[in-house]
Amino acid sequence: MNIIEVHSDHDIETVASLAQEIWDEHFTPLIGQAQVSYMLKQFQSPSSIRKQISSGHGYFLAQQNNRSIGYAGVIPDNEKATLQLSKFYMLQQLRGQGLGRELMHYIETLCRNRQITRIWLTVNRHNAAPIAAYKKMGFIKTDEVVQDIGAGYVMDDFIMEKQLSSLL
Repeated sequence: MNIIEVHSDHDIETVASLAQEIWDEHFTPLIGQAQVSYMLKQFQSPSSIRKQISSGHGYFLAQQNNRSIGYAGVIPDNEKATLQLSKFYMLQQLRGQGLGRELMHYIETLCRNRQITRIWLTVNRHNAAPIAAYKKMGFIKTDEVVQDIGAGYVMDDFIMEKQLSSLL
């Protein structure tokens, strides 16, 4: 698997396209099509991704055989030595093959290189398979949060964290 940092308009469009495919398939049964459509427009449209990158967020595309298969989005907080893993998605047909673990290893190496000691994320409390995957990767549930995201929608999530062992 190859992982590239997203900078170009082409890569941003690729992330937005992957988001559409993955979110429609995975999140519609959990939160409904209306909320998925709203969230994609608000948070994963090309213009939204560009704004996030310009404000310091990082996006990374996972590729296999020259095909984009997943992506991660991160928000570093250097003052607190933490990194929020805000997006972490893989195409459905490739889940369970260890590719997510490879992408996570890349993110952890990025953190260690930046002297970041803790990764945290939010995950829908009813999203059982990702919760189990995060636990296998060493994350623990530390809190719960319900966040208003506008238009009458909320994100009802667990907060999970992983302490990174010694820095490289």
